[in-house]
Amino acid sequence: MELNSLKKRRRFNLGIQILSAVSALIGLAALLWILFIVLQRGAGALNWNFFTRLPTPPGIAGGGLANAIVGTLFITILAAILGTPLGIMAGVYLAEYGKGTKIATIIRSMTNILIGIPSIIVGVFVYALIVLPSKTFSAYAGAASLAIIMLPVVVRTTEDMLSMVPNSLREAGLSLGAPNWRVILQIVFRAARGGLLTGILLAVARVSGETAPLLFTALNSTYMMHSLNEPIANLTVTIFNYAMSPYADWKSQAWGASLLIMGAILILNIATRLAFRERSRAK
Repeated sequence: MELNSLKKRRRFNLGIQILSAVSALIGLAALLWILFIVLQRGAGALNWNFFTRLPTPPGIAGGGLANAIVGTLFITILAAILGTPLGIMAGVYLAEYGKGTKIATIIRSMTNILIGIPSIIVGVFVYALIVLPSKTFSAYAGAASLAIIMLPVVVRTTEDMLSMVPNSLREAGLSLGAPNWRVILQIVFRAARGGLLTGILLAVARVSGETAPLLFTALNSTYMMHSLNEPIANLTVTIFNYAMSPYADWKSQAWGASLLIMGAILILNIATRLAFRERSRAK
């Protein structure tokens, strides 16, 4: 009877392994198919004009997406500047100062809720908070919406990475007479720098393809950016507009912009993996 039971467990385990392998292959095949289609249709649109020229009027072939590329870079960098310090400080509080406190539990719960909020809700919130009072769409509003989406990712990653640092390192620094804040900055942060960088890169990758919040905050523009307090061009909204248009040239540029965003996210994910690997080796 024990032999039969062992055979049944082995068969069941083999079945689960096969099912898992098939599921992984299906997911990988879908990913490769998407990559292939975007590369096939978008590679032809990437040329010098695509990166250096402004969009042409509807129906006229040519032009590029230089304004959208510059706008996307500015919005993403500004969002990282706004969201990263707040996220790191909140993560430090949860990991170092607020252990076991009720306020830390509340912050952690709110962070978990914020991670699951649809991005379009964030866009509507920032629209009501910034766009309506200022009566204009702007890069500031777009960056604020992306920073809110980045914030919980940075908070959770920072807390997890700092919690993984052994307490013996903290105790060693404190035993030498260093204040707690200096121990955190010079010892704990240095030990967790790979994980912190990973969290920041993941947060940036998370918001790189967001369209809905930018529709309500940054909107779009056919001109090069002159001020952060005006509607600003960005790749994701441009892809949405171009893909829905009846013009073949715009659709081709939409595929090119999709390839550009996909490549950027791929590079960020590879950089994240390399940073995590460096952290693992350091251990």
